[in-house]
Amino acid sequence: MTGTAEEFRELYGSPPEGVWAAPGRVNLIGEHTDYNDGFALPFALPQRTEVAAAPRTDGIIRLHSANTRAGVVTLDLAALDPAHPPQGADSWAAYPAGVFWALLDAELPVRGADLHVRSDVPTGAGLSSSAALEVATALALADLYGLPLTRPELAALARRAENAYVGVPCGVMDQMASACATEGHALHLDTRSLEQRHIPFDCEAAGLRLLVIDTRVKHALADGAYAQRLASCHRAAEALGVPALRDLPYEDLEAALARLADPVVRRRVRHVVTENERVLRTEELLRAGRLRETGPLLTEGHASLRDDYEVSCPELDLAVATADAAGAHGSRMTGGGFGGSALALIDAAAEPTVRRAVTDAFRRAGHTPPRITSASPSAGATRLA
Repeated sequence: MTGTAEEFRELYGSPPEGVWAAPGRVNLIGEHTDYNDGFALPFALPQRTEVAAAPRTDGIIRLHSANTRAGVVTLDLAALDPAHPPQGADSWAAYPAGVFWALLDAELPVRGADLHVRSDVPTGAGLSSSAALEVATALALADLYGLPLTRPELAALARRAENAYVGVPCGVMDQMASACATEGHALHLDTRSLEQRHIPFDCEAAGLRLLVIDTRVKHALADGAYAQRLASCHRAAEALGVPALRDLPYEDLEAALARLADPVVRRRVRHVVTENERVLRTEELLRAGRLRETGPLLTEGHASLRDDYEVSCPELDLAVATADAAGAHGSRMTGGGFGGSALALIDAAAEPTVRRAVTDAFRRAGHTPPRITSASPSAGATRLA
C-alpha cells in the first residue's frame, strides 16, 4: 500500500480502491499559444500529484489534501455550481470538484467519491500543479466508474473544469502534457487538432541539464490579466479575418501587424505568431539532436514574453539574465507568467556555477531565495495501485 493509500485508510476508515498520479509539467517553449490554437512543446516532470480514491453511491464528495491544514471538504454532487466553487481555505477543492462537475456536465455517470490528495508539484510556480490535480482526479474517476475516456478526452474534461468551474480561461496544453507525456520525450502538441508527436529530448545524453528556477513569486492567473490577453488575441484574429492567430503565417506577420491600429494588440499578435515559429524550429533542432542550438530560441522567447506579451516580472527577468550571463545556452520563463519559474539550458558541468550565480543575484536584489532543481522528461498520468 502506498503512503497516500495508507493516509486515505487512516482518514476515511477503509482502504481506497486505487491510487492514481499525474505529473506537473514544464513547457520548453510555446507559451500563450494554446488558447490561440497554436503549438506547444511541454514535457512532464517527475513531481506529481497522487489521488487515492474510493467510490460512493450517495452523491456525496469528500475531498482532503495532505498539503493543506484544512479538514475534509464535503460537497453534494447534485449541488455543484460553477457560480459557487469552494472558497478560502477550501479553494484547492475547486479543482477536483470541477472535474466531478465537468463529468456530470458531459452526462457521464459519476455518483460521488472519497478522495485524498498528496502532491509534490510546487504550487504557484508555473509548473501546472492545478492540471496535475485535475488530471489525476479525472483518471481516478474514469477508472472508478469505468468511463471509456481516452487521454486527450480526460485532458479536455480537466481543462473544462478549470475554465468553467474554477474560472481560469486556460488552454489545454497543461492538461494534455500531464495526461499524455512520455518519459524521455517532449510533447509536440497541436492545440487545435490535439495531434501529438513525442520528440526525443535527452539532455543527459547530450551532456546538458535543464534547470527549473522557481522564483517563489506566486502567480494568480484568475485575476484578469490572463483573460485580458486571451480577449485581445481573439479580437485581433477577428480583425485580421482568421479563425485564430495560429492561422496567421509567420511570413505574413509584418503585413498583418500594419493592419492593426492598437500597438498593444500588435505586440500580442507578434508574440503568438513568432512563438509558434519558435516551437517548430525547436522541434526541428531536437529531432536533429542539436539540443544546444535550441538555447537562443529560449532566450528569444523570453524577450517576446517580457516585451510583447508583458507577462514576466523582475524576478523572472533576473533569473534569465543571470543564467545566460553565467553560461547558459538559453533561458526563459515558463508557464503563464506573472511569477513562477524560469528554465535554463546549461552544460551539466556548469550547473554549480549557474546555481550559485542565480542565488547570489537574488540575494543581492533582496528577493526571496529561488528554488532551483533540474528537470527530466517523465511519464504522464498513471494508476499506481
